[in-house]
Amino acid sequence: MQKGIHPDYVVSEVKCSCGNVFETKSTEPAIHVEICSACHPFYSGKQKFVDTGGRVERFQRKYGRKDIDKKETK
Repeated sequence: MQKGIHPDYVVSEVKCSCGNVFETKSTEPAIHVEICSACHPFYSGKQKFVDTGGRVERFQRKYGRKDIDKKETK
């Protein structure tokens, strides 16, 4: 392997939006994630509603419940 062309492999701190913080090794010194193994429904066994970018509200407005529009206007 050539010397000086590979990035440094350092201890990295991973922060989840749920508040969980853990360390791993990576080329980045800090990583921010939205879902980790502590809060993911598959690993935690708890049902968690994950809505990214308002997709569920747009779906409900288009196909589902009509009371969503009424809540937003009040």
